[in-house]
This record gives sequence, C-alpha cells and structure tokens, in this order.
Amino acid sequence: MIKRVFLALLLVLVALAAAVAVNTLRTPSRQVAVAPAPRLAIDAQAAAKRLAGAIPMRTVSSFDDAKGNDAEFDKLHAYLAQQFPKVHATLKKEVVGQKALLYTWPGTDPAAKPIALMAHQDMVPIAPGTEKAWTVDPFAGEIRDGYIWGRGTLDNKSNLFAQMEAVELLIGSGFQPKQTVYLVMGDDEEVGGLRGARPIAELLKSRGVELDWVLDEGLLVLDGVLPGLGKPAALIGLAEKGYATFFLSFDTAPGHSSMPPQHSAIGSMSAALARLEANQMPGAIQGVAGEMFGTLAPEMGGINRVMLSNLWLTGPLVAGQLAKSPSSNAMLRTTTALTIVRAGNKDNVLPGRAEAAVNFRVLPGDTLASVEAHLRKSLGNDAIQVKAYPGNSEPSPVSSIDSTGYRAVQQAVRQVFPDAVVAPGLMTAATDSRHFSLVSRAVFRFSPIRVKSEDLPRFHGNNERVSIANYAEMIGFYHQLLRNTAQPD
Repeated sequence: MIKRVFLALLLVLVALAAAVAVNTLRTPSRQVAVAPAPRLAIDAQAAAKRLAGAIPMRTVSSFDDAKGNDAEFDKLHAYLAQQFPKVHATLKKEVVGQKALLYTWPGTDPAAKPIALMAHQDMVPIAPGTEKAWTVDPFAGEIRDGYIWGRGTLDNKSNLFAQMEAVELLIGSGFQPKQTVYLVMGDDEEVGGLRGARPIAELLKSRGVELDWVLDEGLLVLDGVLPGLGKPAALIGLAEKGYATFFLSFDTAPGHSSMPPQHSAIGSMSAALARLEANQMPGAIQGVAGEMFGTLAPEMGGINRVMLSNLWLTGPLVAGQLAKSPSSNAMLRTTTALTIVRAGNKDNVLPGRAEAAVNFRVLPGDTLASVEAHLRKSLGNDAIQVKAYPGNSEPSPVSSIDSTGYRAVQQAVRQVFPDAVVAPGLMTAATDSRHFSLVSRAVFRFSPIRVKSEDLPRFHGNNERVSIANYAEMIGFYHQLLRNTAQPD
C-alpha cells in the first residue's frame, strides 16, 4: 500500500515537473519585431546646454503659495520661446490657469483623433540641509563628466525639453502631423496638478476634444534593476495608483505624568497604528502586475523564467518574495504608510490629544471607500476620529495594451532602445496624467530615461542628473514616436 502511494506521488511530481518545463519553454516572447531606427542627427552638446540653461530657473511649486515663484515660471516661458523659435512660430501657445502651458500643433486630417504629450515645468525643492551633499550646485545647470546636473534634470524638465527639441527638429525638416498634437506642460504636478493639468483637461473637454491617447512621464528604462533579466526593461505604465491620506486624532483628558492612566492618548494611538501596520491590505500577482510579469517571463533566464512562466503553480511563493521588497510590494497591493505622528509638548505632561496621518497608494481594483473601511476596522478603536484628505483620488482607469497608443509607444521604444525589453507596468506614484481620463481612455506613463539601481534615489533626492547620451536618446524617442503616429499625407 505504501509503495503504491509512493509511486503515485512520484508520478504526480514527474508529471508536474514535465508540465512546468513544457509550459516554460512554450511561453512565447511578446516583443514586437521592429528594425532599430537610424540614429537621429542631433547636436547633443547643444541640446544639453539648452536643458542646462533651464535648471537655474527655480520653478518650485507650492501647495500653499501658488504664486510664490511666478517670476521663475515667466523666465522659463521666455527661455522656451527663445530656444525653440520654430515651435513658437508654428504651434498655438496658451497659458492656462496660472502658468501651465498648452501648445497645439494642428494636424492635416481634421477627422483624425488628436494625441497629447505631457511633461511638467515644476520641480520639488532641495531638502533643507542637504545642499552640501550635492556634487554640484543643484541649481547651477552644470554639465560635467558627460552629465547634465541639477534639480529637474530627471523630474521633469528633461522630458519637457526633449519633446520641444523633437518638435523643433520635425518642423525644421518640413514634417506636418496627420493628427493634431497637444503638448501639455503643467506648473504644479508636484503638488497635485489641480491648478495646471486639471484645468487643461477641463478646457479640452469643454472644446469637445477626445484624445486618441496620452503619454506622460512615468516608468523608466531599468538597466540591471530587475533580477534575472539580462536586458534593460522599458516599462510602460498602463495605470497609476490612487492617493488616499487620512488624518487621525484621539482625544482624552490631559494630566500629570506622575499619575498616568492605564491607556494614554499616545499609547492608544500607537497601539492602533501598530495594528494598522501589521494588517496590510491583501496582495497578489494580478491585473497590471500579472501583465508585466507575463511579458517579462519569456525574456528571463534560469529559475526566474521558470517561476514567472508558471504562476498558476508558483504564484503564492513568488508574491511572497516580491512582498519583501518595497518597490515590488507596491505593485501587488494597496500600500500603507504611517507618515505623521504628533502628540505632547512637555516631558511631564500627558497630552490630551494624539494625531497621526496615514497615506495609502490605492491599487486599481480597490477604492477610497474600501481603503477607509479597512483603515477603520484595522485601527480597532472607534474613539479615533478619521478625516479624509480633500485631495484624495481614486486609482486611474487601466489603459489597454491592445490600443493604438500602447502599440505606438512600444514600437518607438523598440526602435530607439533596441536592447530593451518592453512590458506594461503600474505607476505607483501620482502624475498629471490622472486628470486626463476626462478626455482619453488610453493614458500611458513612460519616461525614456535609462536608470540603474543607484540612480533611482536621485529622483527627488541628491545629485539629480541625466547623461548627455541618454538625453539624446530621449529626443530621438519623441521624434520617432511623433513620426510613427502622426504621419504626413
């Protein structure tokens, strides 16, 4: 009897191993076959100098002081007009809201649905006290060692200037787009986009504009970042997570520290926050994450290919490993981040109030309502008051990989970055593009910026920079994308 059971188990294991091997080998590549585009003839040094010239303009946006840096934005607008004369002679320019820019390049076919390229003018400030940690002055716009340095070189003036460079070159070559092309340049993306991108989307909607597709900043060309993948991975964001901050408060009678109660305000709030942090929202390899790993699996080698090609069997194990890394965990679930705690102002006084803030990045499929319900249940204390931040936003709709927009971006990436594997992905941060679901069902998030693991902290961090060689690729990408999608008659 035992021998028969053992043989049966052995047969099951052999069959399972065979199924895994066959499934791994038969999983086809999803990469489109296109010939690399000819290298764009461009004076990369001159283009780098034009980008560097915009870095000293401190277009830092502020949520509270909307007009605080108006003069810096005016300088940038004048600089754009000076450096890109063909763009400003050919495209219609509008200032929307305070300092947001909308450029319109009319297409030759009025019946063709228009497209939009997005970037933002504003940037985050330098963290106080970190200036000396920079290799160069963050606002000098210095070119050194083959890089353009300074705040905004990665996020997001490089995208903005690369788009302008591409359009300037196309106009100079006599190119006219078939589809009308909009260039959307918000002025407050870093504080929500409510004064810039949102009014532009509403303006286009009021004009009856429906965009065929939209491309904004987003995921990157990751070089050596994904384990098991020997090629760079160019990830195109199909969606972005929602944003949900909740402010918590707990009130009790204040008192003297010599006679503390059994449960203080600080203790009660801390215990609730510990329960919340321990009770994360459920995660799984599904939706956009499933599409991404399904696309990457055939391009991987060794055990990584086997595991990702057989998620029907290995899914829980793979998800458990991915959950150990903050970056990959964020693709699997709505994340919970405790960001603010405040209580007390004297060492011998029991405070009567404890406050906290919790920030969730909401996975498509979850909602603000479901997140708030999870929050209240996990806190386990009905005495804690919960107030939602007015700027909370639902996750964006998920754009289709079968749309013309995704195929267009994918093709241009393969043409300009022929060494890269292209895959869909999920944007875990917020961009201006979320406002454009008002006028398009196909919104994508991709920045043609090559980064290694050590470059990722440069976004919003110290020593922000972009290489001149990569900046030339960025210009080439937008140039090729527009040629592919807006062909002249």
